[in-house]
Amino acid sequence: MKFAMEAETLVRLGQRSTTESEDLGTLVRSLVEAAEPLQGVFNGGARSRFNNFKENTDAIANGLNGALAGIVGAISGQNLAFNTASEDGAAAHDTGQAGADFSSEATLMRISGQSAL
Repeated sequence: MKFAMEAETLVRLGQRSTTESEDLGTLVRSLVEAAEPLQGVFNGGARSRFNNFKENTDAIANGLNGALAGIVGAISGQNLAFNTASEDGAAAHDTGQAGADFSSEATLMRISGQSAL
């Protein structure tokens, strides 16, 4: 199985996740505002749960935003790891290639075990 990823994939994912994190908090607050007309319809346990949700809207929104911020941080760490591994791999390749003898005689000797004429 081959894995291929563009260089900017994780950067774009992090940017989109940051934007969506900010949007998520706004959506939670909008949900409470949109449900406000229904508040009088709830009774008993449903009303209690709704009031509890309403009172904790900021904490819920902040918790969700914090969770997504953690995900964005993890994406940033993955991006750093991929970039570092790519750079390290290229440097190792360059080092190995610099020490290699690509002359035809040396190559033929390694392949055939005898000297080239």
